[in-house]
Amino acid sequence: MKKWPVVLAFAAATVIVSPAAAQVYPSRPITVVVPYPAGGAFDAIARIVTDHMKMSLGHPVIIENVGGGATGSVGVGRVARAAPDGYTLSFGIWTTHVVNGAVYALPYDVVKDFAPISLVATAPQVIVSGNAVPATNLRELVAWLKANPDKATLATSGSGSPQHIAGIFIEQLTGAQFRFVPYRGAALAMQDLLGGQVNLSIVQPTIALPQVRGGKIRAYAVTAKTRLKTAPDIPTVDEVGMPGVYVSVWSALWAPKGTPDAIIAKLNAAVVSALGDPGVRERLTEIGQEIPSREQQTPEALAALQAAEIAKWWPIINAAHIKAE
Repeated sequence: MKKWPVVLAFAAATVIVSPAAAQVYPSRPITVVVPYPAGGAFDAIARIVTDHMKMSLGHPVIIENVGGGATGSVGVGRVARAAPDGYTLSFGIWTTHVVNGAVYALPYDVVKDFAPISLVATAPQVIVSGNAVPATNLRELVAWLKANPDKATLATSGSGSPQHIAGIFIEQLTGAQFRFVPYRGAALAMQDLLGGQVNLSIVQPTIALPQVRGGKIRAYAVTAKTRLKTAPDIPTVDEVGMPGVYVSVWSALWAPKGTPDAIIAKLNAAVVSALGDPGVRERLTEIGQEIPSREQQTPEALAALQAAEIAKWWPIINAAHIKAE
């Protein structure tokens, strides 16, 4: 009986100490799962940002590339099943956290199974064609497409890819029609565009701009409200007669659902610090990324963006009966 006070005192101390220990975050390395192979554009974005985040967090932030196909859903699914302790995060993009929810029968929910941390970067696309296409501006291009229904070919990276969905969106808004030609990656699609095997594509600036500046392909418009900082000579879709055709393959950071708010706040602060660093901003701009405003960098803003994108794109995807091949 005399031992009970000692036991109770030990238990009370444990109750007091444990919550304090739990608040020490991070206390070990953090893993960010990039659901694509190393060396791609999105892998580069993640590495640029997380390289700075480790300074704010005081611990290594390790990139783990998880391939396996299914347009990134394998890697994203791993994070959905991870412990909500802030040590396993998802670097996702418009495709993984919006499009895949409509295209695949996923074992997780792209909204309910994740806690948003921050938008990282945005990448409007560029509408381009081979030089053999007779149109010199977007209005002429739409007129040419309408005069040649189902003859014009548009290169994509496969069913449900940004090029595919953007092409369907343009068809719906303009009445033009394409024959979609799928490729295993944007590089192969660009190769055939340069060779004249296909007429058109809608691609990331990093892929399009070197070829445009070399005079090998023609750029018609950027799919955004504002012109690209890296290519201010290319007009927006609003400026050249295709208003509202906004397509951006943005990237962001998520944690598993249930991650404590305090941890989300620390991670968000680390992302905000990274995006405010001149060196980080310069490196992201060099690879064709636009930096979101400070107001767009909150968890709430990312949640609102994802919800708005789902409301916009899922009906388009479903109406076109786009499913995983």
